[in-house]
Amino acid sequence: MRFLIDAQLPPRLARWLGDLGHNASHVAELGLVSATDREIWDTAIERGAVLVTKDQDFAIARTAASEGPSVIWVRLGNTDNDTLIARFVQALDAIEAAVGRGDAVVELVRRQA
Repeated sequence: MRFLIDAQLPPRLARWLGDLGHNASHVAELGLVSATDREIWDTAIERGAVLVTKDQDFAIARTAASEGPSVIWVRLGNTDNDTLIARFVQALDAIEAAVGRGDAVVELVRRQA
């Protein structure tokens, strides 16, 4: 699976996904840190990538659009990188299944205790 990681998330997430065999890039690697949302959206489409972001605007745009990249909307609040990666570890199978089904937006939220 291909992933494009947005600027609010750490490059370490892209490296971790890459270590698991996914094709993952962070916007910083692609010179897109200052890019507009439209440029990031278009890059995800061009690369055939799932867009991983904390930006609600992408989730809203994808919900309203008839096509576009799948969006993983990270809704963990302020959290450290280790917690973020651990939550992805817990949710990756479900994320892959949702994207495989064609879900437009997948929310990554805190696990309920």
